[in-house]
Amino acid sequence: MKEQLNTMYKDLSIDEKVLAYCDKILEDLKPRFQKIDEVAEYNQLKVIKAMQENRVSDVHFAATTGYGYNDLGRDTLEAVYASAFHAEAALVRPQLTCGTHALSTALSANLRPGDELLSPVGKPYDTLEGVIGINPSKGSLAEYGVTYAQVDLLPDGNFDYDGIRNAINEKTKMVTIQRSKGYATRPTLSVERIGELISFIKSIKSDIICMVDNCYGEFVETIEPTDVGADLCVGSLIKNPGGGLAPIGGYIVGKEEYVENAAFRLTSPGLGKEVGASLGLNGQLFQGFFMAPQVVSGALKGAIFAANAYEKLGFPVIPNGTEPRYDIIQAVTLGSAEAIIAFCKGIQSAAPVDSFVTPEPWAMPGYHSDVIMAAGAFIQGSSIELSADAPIEPPYAVYFQGGLTWYHAKFGILMSLQKLYEENLIKL
Repeated sequence: MKEQLNTMYKDLSIDEKVLAYCDKILEDLKPRFQKIDEVAEYNQLKVIKAMQENRVSDVHFAATTGYGYNDLGRDTLEAVYASAFHAEAALVRPQLTCGTHALSTALSANLRPGDELLSPVGKPYDTLEGVIGINPSKGSLAEYGVTYAQVDLLPDGNFDYDGIRNAINEKTKMVTIQRSKGYATRPTLSVERIGELISFIKSIKSDIICMVDNCYGEFVETIEPTDVGADLCVGSLIKNPGGGLAPIGGYIVGKEEYVENAAFRLTSPGLGKEVGASLGLNGQLFQGFFMAPQVVSGALKGAIFAANAYEKLGFPVIPNGTEPRYDIIQAVTLGSAEAIIAFCKGIQSAAPVDSFVTPEPWAMPGYHSDVIMAAGAFIQGSSIELSADAPIEPPYAVYFQGGLTWYHAKFGILMSLQKLYEENLIKL
C-alpha cells in the first residue's frame, strides 16, 4: 500500500525527496496525533449530547421563508449551540454574513455612546479596525461615540496586568479578547489563559462585558471561553463550527441579555430572534456542527505537520513544532514575498476546486497591504477548508489553516514544500 500511495503522490507531482523528508516527520508525530483524536472524540460526544438533549429531529431541517416566524429548526439549532457551549443563549444565523459581521453585531448591540471598548491583548484583526473606528469607516463605533483603548501584550506574550488595570475606568463597558493571532506572530491564547484574564478584569470591574473572538478556536480544546467566564463568545460558521458544510453564517453565544441585544441589533428593535428565515439551511448547519470536531482534528494535524516540516528547514514558526495548540492556524515566517507566493501556489495547486488557478497578491478591502490568498474551496472564503493567506509585508509570514480531512491538509503541505523546492527556495 505504501508503494501505491507514493506512486499516487508522484502522479500529483510530489518529488521523491519531498516525500522522504515528510515521511520521517510524520512517523514522529503519531503519538501527538493520537491525543488530537482523543480531544475530537470528547468534543464529538459533547455535540451529540447537546443534540440529544434538545431532541433534534428531521422536522428541524425544514425550510422557512419570509419572516421566518416560528422556525423550529432555527430555534433548536440555537439551543444546541447554547448547550454545547454551556451558555444561556445563542444566536446562530445565516444572516450573520461572516465572523467580522458577528463581532460587529455583538459589539454594536452592547455598547452605547460614551462607553469605552478595551482590547487587553493588543491590536485586533485588521477587519475589526474599521468596525471600531481605528481606521475611519462609515458606521463605526467611533462615529457613535464609543471610544477605544488598547493594552499590548508584553514582549514575552504575557498579559500586561498593570497596563490593563490602569486602562480600566468608569467608561469601560466591554473588553474584546481575540483568541487567535490574526496577522500577528503572537501566541494564540488558550481557554485557560482567557479565563485567567477574564477573572482579573472582573476583579477590577465586575460589570464589564467580556467578549471573546473565538474564530479558529472552536473544538481545538475540550472547553470553550464560555466555560471560563466569557459573557459572549463569537465566531464564523465557515470556520470551525460549520464543519465545512455551512455555506454562510455566524454565531453569538453567552449570557441571555447580551445575546438578546445582539438579536435586536441584527434584525430590528422589537423583533430580535423572532424573525430570520433559515431558507433551507438548517440541515447543513446541524450536520456541519455535528461534523466539526472531526474536521477540526484534521486541520490541527495539518497545522502541526506544517510546523514541524518548516521548522526543521530553519523557518520560524508559531506555534513551534512541539507547543500545545489553541487554534487551527499555523504561521510560518518565510522571509520573502517570493517564498510566500510559492507557498500559496502550492496550497492552491493541492485544491479540489480551482487547482489550476494561480493566486496573486491584491489590495483586498479592509487590509493594510496587498494580501495573497490561496483556497480552492467548496464554500467561498471558507477557512476551515484548506487555505493560506499572507500580507505581502515584512516579516513575510504566511498563515496556513484548514483541511476538511487530514489527508487533504497533508497533501497541501507537501505541495507547498514542492513549490518552494522547485523554485530553489529550500534544500532537502
